[in-house]
Amino acid sequence: MTQSPTLGRLFWVFLVMGATSIGGGVVGYLRAGLVARERWLDDQAFVELLSISQTLPGLNATNMAILVGDRLRGAPGAVLAALGMCLPGASMMTAAAFIYGTGGDSPVAKAFLHGIAAGAVGLVTMVLVQLGAKTLRELADYILAAATAVLVAFLGVPVPYALIGAGAVAIWWHGRRRNPADPK
Repeated sequence: MTQSPTLGRLFWVFLVMGATSIGGGVVGYLRAGLVARERWLDDQAFVELLSISQTLPGLNATNMAILVGDRLRGAPGAVLAALGMCLPGASMMTAAAFIYGTGGDSPVAKAFLHGIAAGAVGLVTMVLVQLGAKTLRELADYILAAATAVLVAFLGVPVPYALIGAGAVAIWWHGRRRNPADPK
């Protein structure tokens, strides 16, 4: 990790990410910006903060901005990072609401939104592959991740229940395999 950024740099980076990330693919932009480009976090810290942000109410991107801003520059960093992340989207949503209210149900608008959705799916898949390769270490981890996805996507199990169940199984699985002589 590199040295903590200035408050201005922190705001600017999150403003750019907030302005250029589209749809559900924001996690990909966050990882590319915070881990690869700025080197403010390593992959392990990114996954930890992402896990926390996903368990909190609200948008993951905003939660991540607050957590990263706080980690790097305390409360002022959290406020500026959140502001930077939210300002572009809030401005664009206000403009989109105006446009949609004046005839945005056109085929061109619908095609544009479908394109954004497809791009978001690609970005989320990219992050899943990148982070999965670094955090899933053995076959049991992959099986547990796939089983959780099946529970949510195909069997309709609510996400919190699926995550609690997966977490319990993972704790049991990895806990029973730990060597008693291992000090961890």
